[in-house]
Amino acid sequence: MCGIYINADPILYESRTRSLRIHGVITTVRLENLFWDVLHEIAGRESMTTSQFAVKLYDELIALRGEMPTNFASFLRVCCLRYLSMREAAGTTATSSAADSAHVSEPRPRMLKTV
Repeated sequence: MCGIYINADPILYESRTRSLRIHGVITTVRLENLFWDVLHEIAGRESMTTSQFAVKLYDELIALRGEMPTNFASFLRVCCLRYLSMREAAGTTATSSAADSAHVSEPRPRMLKTV
């Protein structure tokens, strides 16, 4: 059973720090590569770059909460997990293909794109 998890490509859990410009201020965010991949996928669905999407999430979070997030990296991880959970739930319906469901459970490693 654990083979599904322990056989993950180490590049997926290697951390990468990226710089984001949020309203003229450069900030860095450190996430594991798999989370950057998921953010890249979500951003693509929204016709945005990963940086644009992260800034949009940041702005919407401030608009909702009225304050800056205390741990933006953790917030981004939770966003990724919520996206994957919703995608998995949609994959159990007849409208999604088996390939989409397989992609959720075992993402393929790929070359990471810079933000």
